[in-house]
Amino acid sequence: MAFLEAARWAPSSYNIQPWRFVYARRGGNGWTSILEALNPFNQAWAQHAAVLVVVLSAAEAPASDGEAARPNPAHAFDAGAAWASLALQAHLSGWATHAMGGFDAAKLRQALRALNGLALHAVIAIGRKADVSTLPVDLQDDESPSGRRALSETVFEGAMPSLQP
Repeated sequence: MAFLEAARWAPSSYNIQPWRFVYARRGGNGWTSILEALNPFNQAWAQHAAVLVVVLSAAEAPASDGEAARPNPAHAFDAGAAWASLALQAHLSGWATHAMGGFDAAKLRQALRALNGLALHAVIAIGRKADVSTLPVDLQDDESPSGRRALSETVFEGAMPSLQP
């Protein structure tokens, strides 16, 4: 709950806090339905996590003072800030997190009973890191930090140069 509390305090546009989290503990209520919505590659290792957390966000800002609900273009950005806060708190507490985009959205939406106005963003596995040798051989090499583009390729002052994607 401390990880989710950190997410709760993330900044959001107009303080709308559009993020929603649905979690399941391994072997607990909802675990199987979330796990089965993952693609087989992710199921193979995520089944060993302590908790699976689904990140969703409301695409519309709630109505106020008799106004109709309106689109919230910042909902995904805000949900990302909440997920980052969760991940940082987990790391500071000695836990590992891994966000996954490989899931069957229709299956997951049905399992969670999530309304269509909620965007599904990711499923996060939370657990303690195991020894790399416990992974299948083809996954062991993925356990080293992945490379990143040079800062000069992603940060620009004043305007973006003409870049190829």
